[in-house]
Amino acid sequence: MSNDVIELILADHRRFEDLFRKLRDNSQDRPAALRELARLLVAHAEAEESEVYPALRRFHDVDDHEVEHGAEEHAEGHQALLALMELDGPESDDWDDKLEELVKAINHHLDEEERTILNAARDTVPEQRRAELGARFVEVRDERVAAGCGDLAHVRELVEATKDRVD
Repeated sequence: MSNDVIELILADHRRFEDLFRKLRDNSQDRPAALRELARLLVAHAEAEESEVYPALRRFHDVDDHEVEHGAEEHAEGHQALLALMELDGPESDDWDDKLEELVKAINHHLDEEERTILNAARDTVPEQRRAELGARFVEVRDERVAAGCGDLAHVRELVEATKDRVD
């Protein structure tokens, strides 16, 4: 696996999509898939916001507005994640609706981030800097996972702390 921050972020995005498929599949352990998604999604967003986004703002072709919008979409994703996590599990009557709200919010973010922020970074950020950012991204993401960032209490705190970002 490359240390390029762009490739690492894209690999996480593909993992989110895999986990969405599991969450939709009745034959899968959907509570386990939700726990894994919560850990990775929150850790990924926190690492992007603390390490990647601030570094990318320094490059002229990476739009500040797009970076800020990415952070807003993280907050929207956290709200949708919390709504799903607060249900009584896949047996809940609201599971499918809340899952689709989460999938829609995250897929929208992934699409925009890949088309705008990541494509601009690929064109303007030197390979060496992308590798440095990648190493730091993985380090912070893994630290956040180890700290339990995907637990219900932390997701609630995130939603409360970022509610002003969401339209």
